[in-house]
Amino acid sequence: MKILQILYMSMKFPAKNLTLSMAFFVVKWVAFSQEKEVMEALTTDRPDQTESANLVPKGFLQLETGAAYESFNNYSIKTEYVTYNTTLVRYGLLNNLELRLGWDFVETKMNSQNPKDKLSGFNPLLLGIKTSIAKEKDWFPEIALLGHLYLPFMAGSDYKPNTTGIDFRFAFAHTLSEKSSLSYNLGATWGNDSPEASYAYTIAYGHSLNKKIGAYIEIYGDFPENSKAKHLWDAGFTYLISNNFQLDATVGTSITKGPDLLLSAGESFRIPTKKK
Repeated sequence: MKILQILYMSMKFPAKNLTLSMAFFVVKWVAFSQEKEVMEALTTDRPDQTESANLVPKGFLQLETGAAYESFNNYSIKTEYVTYNTTLVRYGLLNNLELRLGWDFVETKMNSQNPKDKLSGFNPLLLGIKTSIAKEKDWFPEIALLGHLYLPFMAGSDYKPNTTGIDFRFAFAHTLSEKSSLSYNLGATWGNDSPEASYAYTIAYGHSLNKKIGAYIEIYGDFPENSKAKHLWDAGFTYLISNNFQLDATVGTSITKGPDLLLSAGESFRIPTKKK
């Protein structure tokens, strides 16, 4: 019910009010989750672009949210993208099946006097699943499969495509040592009213600096069928406040033509949906 209330408020109030509502929701549930410190530390699908092969435990709800900024300079025209709430809700339905719901509010601004160069609104609603395929054993990685639909009828007019988008990817994870890991994704995307497929990849190396702080560095990109490939990198930190609550921050840029700067920060927390 709490999640449904947040989605309703997001349609009724501006993005800044939504951000405040999300912050209040987080503070309230973090206090509760810290009383349930009985599980291993949560594994998140943010802040990097690499989706984890790990699933949310059955009967648990995990919310991952934050804000992001991107800037792109092209022939003296600067375009800025601000995402106020990069929200992903994950729910463990079964031991090997996770439900996923995502929605975010975006503003796009260009350094011109034309009012049409400023856009704002919600992106298409994301609905998806993640399922476990194999567990890690020796050199063999942990593997999961993810799939998403991007529903245009839930998007704001400035970001509303004519067709439903779709993506899928395989997520792989290797434990390299007690403190380090390697994760990577392979998949494809169809969206933005384009009939061409875009083949995507990510590779991320993670390292635990201590029991609370982790760091990562990542390379990712895509290969559209009829366009030039794009390659980017990012790096960041995570801070585990408790096994059920984590903060993160990241910075990045493009290797090929693309965003000049990417910044993001956020938080993730996990709660049980049923009392024991």
